[in-house]
Amino acid sequence: MYLRKLELLGFKSFAQKTSFDLSAGVTAIVGPNGSGKSNVIDAIRWVLGETQSKNIRADRSENLIFSGTAQKARSNFAEAVITFDNSTNFFPVDFSEVSVKRRVTRDGKSSYFINDSEVRLKDIVDFFAQVRLGTRGFSIINQGNSDLFIRASQIERRMMLEEVLGLRQYHIKKKEAERKLESTFLNLEKSSSLVEELLPHLRILRRQKGKWEKYGELTSEKELLEAQYFSYKLGKIKESFANLKPEVEKIEAFIIQEEKTLKEKEEVLKLVEKNQPKADEGFSEFKKKQNDILQKRSDIQRELGKLEAKAEYLSHTPKNQVSQSQLLSLINSTRDLITKLLDLNDIQIIKQELTRAKENLGKTLEGDSKENEIELVKLKSQKESLMMKLEELETQLKTLDNSEDTLTDKLKDFNHRFKLAYQDVEEQKEKIRQLQTQKNRFGFEKEKIEIRRSDLAHEARQNERNLEEFENTTTDIQDIGEVETKLMRVRGVLASIGDIDQDVMKEAQVMEERYAFLSVQIADLKESSQNLKKLINDLKEKLHKEFTKNLKEVNEQFNEYFRLMFNGGKARLYVVKKKRLTLLNESQDGEEVKETEEEEFDEGGLEIELSIPRKNIKGLDMLSGGERSLVSIAVLFALISVSPPPFLVLDEIDAALDENNTKRFSNLIENFSNKTQFILVTHNRATMSCASVLYGVTMPADGTSKLLSIKLEDVETSKLTPNKP
Repeated sequence: MYLRKLELLGFKSFAQKTSFDLSAGVTAIVGPNGSGKSNVIDAIRWVLGETQSKNIRADRSENLIFSGTAQKARSNFAEAVITFDNSTNFFPVDFSEVSVKRRVTRDGKSSYFINDSEVRLKDIVDFFAQVRLGTRGFSIINQGNSDLFIRASQIERRMMLEEVLGLRQYHIKKKEAERKLESTFLNLEKSSSLVEELLPHLRILRRQKGKWEKYGELTSEKELLEAQYFSYKLGKIKESFANLKPEVEKIEAFIIQEEKTLKEKEEVLKLVEKNQPKADEGFSEFKKKQNDILQKRSDIQRELGKLEAKAEYLSHTPKNQVSQSQLLSLINSTRDLITKLLDLNDIQIIKQELTRAKENLGKTLEGDSKENEIELVKLKSQKESLMMKLEELETQLKTLDNSEDTLTDKLKDFNHRFKLAYQDVEEQKEKIRQLQTQKNRFGFEKEKIEIRRSDLAHEARQNERNLEEFENTTTDIQDIGEVETKLMRVRGVLASIGDIDQDVMKEAQVMEERYAFLSVQIADLKESSQNLKKLINDLKEKLHKEFTKNLKEVNEQFNEYFRLMFNGGKARLYVVKKKRLTLLNESQDGEEVKETEEEEFDEGGLEIELSIPRKNIKGLDMLSGGERSLVSIAVLFALISVSPPPFLVLDEIDAALDENNTKRFSNLIENFSNKTQFILVTHNRATMSCASVLYGVTMPADGTSKLLSIKLEDVETSKLTPNKP
């Protein structure tokens, strides 16, 4: 695996898109001071996940974006992409190439991508950590940091060493496990507190629940006693029901017959009631005629009075002269009266009036014949005519008399039949009302029996017994009083306990479930904490073993390269045991207790011990700049000899070296270039000579960095010109 390409766009001085095709061996970047060479190193560090602004020489993320010049407008974002050759599957992904991109905009928003898939910064850091790449080790050494290892603190030295050795992943896993353990302790403490709060109330609920469990036992006993008691009562009710059944059936049959008779009589009554209006109408008409007769009788009496007056008048008329017209008028008047009375019923009155009229007429005619003999013949003729008419009237009177008798008889018969029918109907209605009352009484008794029977069946179902089983319960009870006494006693005990509060029972159930859940959770958390502790201890042990093993090898190589750089002497790295940590251990009763133990290797820092020929060095601060660089170079190559990194980026770490040491440095790079890719920023020709690819960076008048392909002889003459195709 090696870094194949670096692409910059809008990053610091690289306003335009700039691409570096890097060699698998050594690539050197040269150029004048201030041309932007170190910006290339900053870009690589930035893509690897650097977050500290001082390490990329920018106070804030906006300063990473090209700010513009008089000739070139500013950029709105900065972007850097590094592409790795992954043909050897160095990265654990199924891609022959892996590209990592980081972008920042002027509003401060950052974006991260792995093979064009957006990820988090943490994903970037973890991705590189698993292949021993990062920003805390020796993978990238910035300008002025050639003695970084010497200036670093003891802990920082250890971190650098662990990153180069690929041990950082253990630290990441260990910190993650410690974070989970801390979270587990917090959850365990929280769950334990909840249990402590829950238990007092749960104990009260358990006592109440226990009392109600006894309530359930007594309820079962009560149900059994009630089954026996009600079975006995049901038997008695069945017996009573069986005794009542024949009588009820007899009454029902009698009611059916009476209802049939009632129906027939109601039909007759309906017929009578139907004819009632006609009878009432005839009777009303008869009463009207009777009133008319009375009125007309009064009128006839009045007219007859007039006739009598006239007859009296004629009997005393001088010479008994009565004109024929007067006589005819009298006769006609009489005839009219008779005609008017033909439809009347007062026949006796008519007869009396007619007789009186005949007598008066006879007298009149008789007087007239004496007085008027001249007209006697005419009067006789008229008399005969009148007599004939009188006979006709008498005949009509007889007919009217017969009609009166017939009508009177019919009226009497109708009134008699109507009265009998009405009385019969009323008697029948009264009888039916009595029967209906009796029927209702028996029906009510029957309904009460059925209701009681239904209630008993319902109680049997409530007691979760089949109705047939309940009805088959033995009724051979020797002493029903004893059963009733026991039942009253059990009911009394249940009443003293009180009704079951279902809400409390539900609460008890919920609390029990909550307690069980928390208990399981606490057990799981304890198990998880034990597993996490074991994982942490395993990681610490593995880290300790790996670190100890590699430290020994590093010290061997460090001493060898130190002797090479200083022509003798000796050097070593050793762990400083200074830090003491307070650890949590589990006591025999399972509780966590605090104990203070001294950490050994996994938390201790690294110190450097040196012995330079012909010098008495009592401290690292006594070293010159060149010596500090030589020590750092010795450490660097000691590390990469033990654990070769995929690439190293070195920014002018040879600046403080003299010519001889520069040659040694370049020889070392050339020797290790078959294991590790080197990207160098240098002004030193000896260092450039070992590079297979040279890039020149210059800054023309527009204030932007430009990339040039150059030749080594151009460097000798300090002429950096574009390589024209």
